[in-house]
Amino acid sequence: MDFIRGFFNENIVKLYLINPLNPVYNMVKSQDSRWSKYRAWQPLGLMIIAAATPLDWEIELLDENISRLDFHKLPKPDAVGLTTFTSQANRAYEIAKIYRDRGVPVIMGGIHATLCKDEALQYVDTVVSGEAEEIWPTVLEDVKTGRLKDVYDGCFTDMSKTPIPRHDLTSGKYWIGSIQTTRGCPLNCTFCSVTSFNGQKYRQRPIPDVIAELNQIPQKRVMIVDDNLIGTRKDHIERAKDLFRQMIKHKVNKHWYAQVTMNFGEDDELLSLARKAGCEGVFIGFETITKEGLLELKKKFNASKGCDYRDGVQRIHKHRILIAGSFIIGLDTDEKGIGRHIAESAVDMGVDILNTLILTPLPGTQLWKSLEQENRLTFIDFPKDWDYYNLNFPVARYKNFTYEEIINEMMDCDRAFYMRKRCWYRILRAVLTSNNPLIQTVANLGYRAAVLNWRKQYSRFQRTHGLELAAITAPFTASDTVAGVLPSCD
Repeated sequence: MDFIRGFFNENIVKLYLINPLNPVYNMVKSQDSRWSKYRAWQPLGLMIIAAATPLDWEIELLDENISRLDFHKLPKPDAVGLTTFTSQANRAYEIAKIYRDRGVPVIMGGIHATLCKDEALQYVDTVVSGEAEEIWPTVLEDVKTGRLKDVYDGCFTDMSKTPIPRHDLTSGKYWIGSIQTTRGCPLNCTFCSVTSFNGQKYRQRPIPDVIAELNQIPQKRVMIVDDNLIGTRKDHIERAKDLFRQMIKHKVNKHWYAQVTMNFGEDDELLSLARKAGCEGVFIGFETITKEGLLELKKKFNASKGCDYRDGVQRIHKHRILIAGSFIIGLDTDEKGIGRHIAESAVDMGVDILNTLILTPLPGTQLWKSLEQENRLTFIDFPKDWDYYNLNFPVARYKNFTYEEIINEMMDCDRAFYMRKRCWYRILRAVLTSNNPLIQTVANLGYRAAVLNWRKQYSRFQRTHGLELAAITAPFTASDTVAGVLPSCD
């Protein structure tokens, strides 16, 4: 592709597209663990931006999460594009300074820059807010003519116009490929920023475009990164069935994984088609084991189904599809012992992989706004403290837990679910039922290794912030206040 660019235009300009490292949560660094290569996700947003880049730009995609990079030693580009999640923001700003000091214009996009625009503009030349692919050619033209503006506003892209990502730029670097077939989520849960960034309307790519891209992805295994592949309405589910039928018809022959809601387990035809189309596993946000917790999170879709998920899990398992279940610790309705309770409930349900998170207020969410109003945000030395907003550290005051208690709840949960005998039981079960034993082995042993790593991370966190944590030892009460200057995060 870059050869074609050079053939059409001798006046090539150089563009770096950079995915920054999260300095705290760095399990995806391939040097840190033999399991890490299985946890490194492609920067799909940058690959889409690369596809939207005009032909007279030479592109290099750089990902700190898979290789160690010295930006001071790399050749000077004509422009730099950075993407960032909230937990990567501090590192992104550090990279931006390196290039701005060299006179290179730096453009930042992604969810954090969109929702904390004023903050980002202190560290970069330009922010592209929202979905950027349609406005991106204009941004680069303005770079070339010296007319770069502070802000460019993207729009909710017509999914029939989104380009096929540049998978060739990441070939051979990632164990698993990535694809997106829908955007937007109508659920609008309090802790989630998807609606703020992609909107509530559920937008779907044309199925022929999805099939064409799947055939271009070199990896045998693919992560479908949609926030909910199957949607919530009957017409959404029918579209998912049509997609699976076309994957079967065109013999796509990929092993794939996706995020879905619990209604996935209510439709045997959907499950059968998904399995025949190559589905090996799904990620489901159960979020909590109590109805009160679901109402607190405004996860009304789950609340309407009740909290007994066992039947749905069993139906999904009958089609030899693995389940990764996600739960959140730290809700106002959570009580002491919630970590162990979640682990035992997940074991009882038959969940194959458990992903437990600490309730984290991300910019742009209803949770951020409510905790800000209640003066419950504590780690607010930004941008440095953004490092800890990765869903694994306590960054706020929790109603029923001190910092030490909520960390212990997390560790108790992970230790109980990933104890050695339970890991090997799940792996043996997968072997005996021919239910994706390779993925079961990689996931369980990989997560077990991650639990050991998190013990070190928490110890480091407590050593680094000992005085701050000691000053806030009690759970939150309504009379508490926390001083600090917060960024402008809409």
